[in-house]
Amino acid sequence: MNLQGSSSIVTGGASGIGEASARQLAAAGSRVVIADLNEEKGRVVASELGGLFVKCDVSSTDDADAAVAAASEMGPLRALVNSAGLGYAGRTIDRNNVPLDLDAFTFVLKVNLVGSFNMLSRSAAAMARTEPLDDDGARGAIVNMASAAAFDGQIGQCAYSASKGGVVGMTLPIARDLSAVGVRVNTIAPGLIDTPIYGEGEGADAFKAHLGQSVLFPKRLGTGEELAFTVMECITNPYLNGETIRVDGGIRMPPK
Repeated sequence: MNLQGSSSIVTGGASGIGEASARQLAAAGSRVVIADLNEEKGRVVASELGGLFVKCDVSSTDDADAAVAAASEMGPLRALVNSAGLGYAGRTIDRNNVPLDLDAFTFVLKVNLVGSFNMLSRSAAAMARTEPLDDDGARGAIVNMASAAAFDGQIGQCAYSASKGGVVGMTLPIARDLSAVGVRVNTIAPGLIDTPIYGEGEGADAFKAHLGQSVLFPKRLGTGEELAFTVMECITNPYLNGETIRVDGGIRMPPK
């Protein structure tokens, strides 16, 4: 799929996997909306890429519509990368047999799962109104971000794994739904990726090196750029649809 002259939306595009994806989309000729809550970093990235920044809570329909409108002003919307998300560590019951706070569990699902669907459905509606790109009737592509935790959730990851498992579970039925309008949907399930969540400095570097030893090969954390390569393949390869792809160096997460 040729992205020249198109627009794209990247949620969580101010840093990490989202930023790396936004940079590769821009390099492919698409004008990118950085949809993020981090206004300072988001504006910097958008400015560098010649795109736009939209402050966006992915679970808000108004914010999603604002991001779609901003993208559509720059060109036909052809790509969405759902990279915004968050984690929460907490066991189902703690050592004192107190249940996990239900509001915390619900909030993780609201951002990671409901937020992904919200951005996806709003973006797909805009893509459906564009002119087809080719004889196949292709109009756009959507890439969701799940996690290896969708399959190998560790102790304390019940909320996060449930949210990411939901993203995996909705991929195929949504791809089937959107086939009628020529929009493809794929999901990437990253493993251990070097993002700002780990912090900076010697301590953070030592911790990341230790984590990397659990990866099958190569024995290190992945990079945002490596994930973005797969994002771009999902967007530009016209025959890739309805799939969830693990990009994790072969890791299978232990219980803890």
